[in-house]
Amino acid sequence: MIRKFLLPILIVAWLPTVLDAQEKPEPLRFRAVLHDPVRPIANLFYRDPEGAVAQVNFMPKALTETLFTLPVDGSLVLYDKAEIDPENPAADVAASVRIPSSIKQAIIVVLPAPDDGKLPYRLLVIDDSKRAFPKGESRVIPLIGTDIGVQAGEHTLRVRPGKISTLPPVKKVNDFNMAQTNFYYEAKDGSWTVFTERQLQFLDAFRRLFIVHATPGAVAPTVTTIVDTAAPR
Repeated sequence: MIRKFLLPILIVAWLPTVLDAQEKPEPLRFRAVLHDPVRPIANLFYRDPEGAVAQVNFMPKALTETLFTLPVDGSLVLYDKAEIDPENPAADVAASVRIPSSIKQAIIVVLPAPDDGKLPYRLLVIDDSKRAFPKGESRVIPLIGTDIGVQAGEHTLRVRPGKISTLPPVKKVNDFNMAQTNFYYEAKDGSWTVFTERQLQFLDAFRRLFIVHATPGAVAPTVTTIVDTAAPR
């Protein structure tokens, strides 16, 4: 008889806890980098897990500190105002990107949107987990409309337009952990032209983002390098 009375009480006590857990999704951890050679400064904002609006403090050619937000309908949203219209928040959206459910921490690359874009910025998502982006690896992010060739140490990589590609850890280095790193673009006749040649230090603790882009008036692409020394979780 006691069990019959205790069981409904336990269910009633347990149910709010389960519902509360369902109503509070896990925050997304993210770090961001702004890549906009024409407008290198941007005032963008996000909502923290408590709903407060905070500014994204971008740093030149570097990732921000770790930030936390709750995706909006599965998307990370950045705003162009600190005071978001509660009646029409969509009017203040500066950029939005869907976050795959498998990604719990991300690197967000903030780029200017195309001229015909509805929003001023677009976002690229890179899984920042230890499994997806191990220490020592690099990512090549092509923003030009032709194939790119990368030669770094023992690796030769062909990168297709619009596809983020993985450069494995470079092990063929000199006594100072330096390796020759060259970038090429493919001409219309099929030939390859080098546009960046440099010696880079490759360490197992570092990760890099190589952003390949074209600046207005330039005759060849440019590579912007983001070095990440923070260990992924």
